[in-house]
Amino acid sequence: MKTYIVGNWKMNLSVGESSIYLQKLLKRIKLAKGLEVAIAPSTIALQSLSVQLERSKSKIKLCAQNFYQKDYGAYTGEVSVMQLRGIVNYSIVGHSERRYIFGETNKDLRQKVAAAIRNNITPILCVGETENERSYGETKDVLRDEIFGALSEIDADDVKKVIIAYEPVWAISSTKDAKIASPDDIADSVKLIRSELKEIYGKEVSEEVPILYGGSVNPNNAGAYLTIPGVNGLLIGGSSLISDHFVDIIEIAKRVKS
Repeated sequence: MKTYIVGNWKMNLSVGESSIYLQKLLKRIKLAKGLEVAIAPSTIALQSLSVQLERSKSKIKLCAQNFYQKDYGAYTGEVSVMQLRGIVNYSIVGHSERRYIFGETNKDLRQKVAAAIRNNITPILCVGETENERSYGETKDVLRDEIFGALSEIDADDVKKVIIAYEPVWAISSTKDAKIASPDDIADSVKLIRSELKEIYGKEVSEEVPILYGGSVNPNNAGAYLTIPGVNGLLIGGSSLISDHFVDIIEIAKRVKS
């Protein structure tokens, strides 16, 4: 299975700044077999970065941060997943900031997952519990509800086309009073996720779905996270905005994989 390193730039960097940053990456990183690197800039930068990557013949992939679940229609201000076809390979779906700031529901997310699959874009489905849910022992229930709430409109074959990112809300660096998740914490939750997938979709699906970890990832802890059994990569926020840190994490992933 591939190792995935995905940088989520969130609402940062102008189009020009995004291009300069990408140029730095192109000069500094050399991808290895079995390692997939993707960056998720703001939507307005996707088209120009796509052209930049095509010209450079780089194997770095583009990832959207969000999209609207309808292919077309009277939805002023939205960008559909169909409009992203040919530009991105991946899209983040259900990030906690979309859930808790913008009120996205499991109904919205199941439509988005199905729309991404329909348009040959791999959804990176984010799931994870809050600090309160964790303290009350509700992690398993939350993960089950978020996973199956988002996957209920696709069949088992299409579930294999999904990537799941475990991002405990309490460990995301942009969250107030964020904590650092221990490898044991993450290992337990990844086991839960695979167990739930196995129960509904069978062993084959549970073993084939890549699971990433995201939450305050940096060069100091990336190696430990990548060696957790069942973790197939990282979804990186703040550290992906610092080129030195992002390059360091990519190099760490290459060493761990080898």
